[in-house]
Formats: sequence, structure tokens, C-alpha cells
Amino acid sequence: MADTLPPTAGTLLDRLGITVDEVSPQRATGSMPVAGNTQPYGLLHGGASAALAETLGSYAATAHAGPGRAAVGLELNATHHRAVRGGTVHGVATALHLGRTTASYNIVVSDDEGRRVCTARLTCVVLDATA
Repeated sequence: MADTLPPTAGTLLDRLGITVDEVSPQRATGSMPVAGNTQPYGLLHGGASAALAETLGSYAATAHAGPGRAAVGLELNATHHRAVRGGTVHGVATALHLGRTTASYNIVVSDDEGRRVCTARLTCVVLDATA
């Protein structure tokens, strides 16, 4: 399904180098380079980790919403566990709740060695799409 996602040219995903590999209502995966996404001290910026997490959860929630519906972020929280200075971080969003009006996901961001960098939770509201 990742090959049928909307174009990302000129979006935050493009600027951060986020790639999305798998999307379903139950799970989404993707990655992002650390290079170019650091804070002034050379560490991965927490906001970049949060953007990766929200991206993956939002794509999965949109898949859950289905045709004619949309999902938008309602609440995001993130706990940063480990500093990362290089390589790539990888995210996995897993559904916690798939309801009629909300969808919630747990997102784990890990480094290239599989060590947890960030844990986030995203809740999206599911709405009828507008033209």
C-alpha cells in the first residue's frame, strides 16, 4: 500500500526524509535519517521523532477511516528515551483502538541497532472527508 500513498513533495515528510514502507489500519512502518534532523547539539531532534510518529499513526488511521473519510491528529505525546547522533531511525505504529470516531496508536521509534529511541501515542479523530 505504501506505493499508493499521496505524493509528499514539498511536505514535512519530504523535508525530513521520512519514508513510509507499510500501511494498514492495524500497523504502519517507516524510517527517517538522523542527518538533517538534529538539534544544535548534534542529537536527533525530539520534534523530528514526534513527526515520524505522527506520520505513521496518521497514515494507519487514514487507512482505518476508509474511503470518503479522513483521520486527523487530535493528541500526540512522546517520551524520548535515548539520544541518537547518526544513522536512521525506524518507526512502527501499532493500533491500540480502532473506533468509529477515534483511532489510537502506539508508536515505537528505534535506532539502527533496534534500541528504543522514543515511544509515542497518537489519537486521531475520524471524520467524513470534505470536498
